[in-house]
Amino acid sequence: MDALALGYLAAGIGAALTVIGAGLGIGKLAAAAMEASGRQPEVAGQVRTSMLIAAALIEGATFFALAICIILATKTAG
Repeated sequence: MDALALGYLAAGIGAALTVIGAGLGIGKLAAAAMEASGRQPEVAGQVRTSMLIAAALIEGATFFALAICIILATKTAG
């Protein structure tokens, strides 16, 4: 395998792991928020707000990692 193929493979594996990790993180976050809302319905609005902020932070880290993977894939082409 040449360096170009290994670069694309590394970018693909990195992107896959990033998306899987983000999916698991947001899934656990949503499950915990739904459980909290079910136990105490009066604080559902506060829980929803906290959940959205945490999900945005997870997505931000995911987009950063995906950008690094894209940069890695395009740098190997040159």
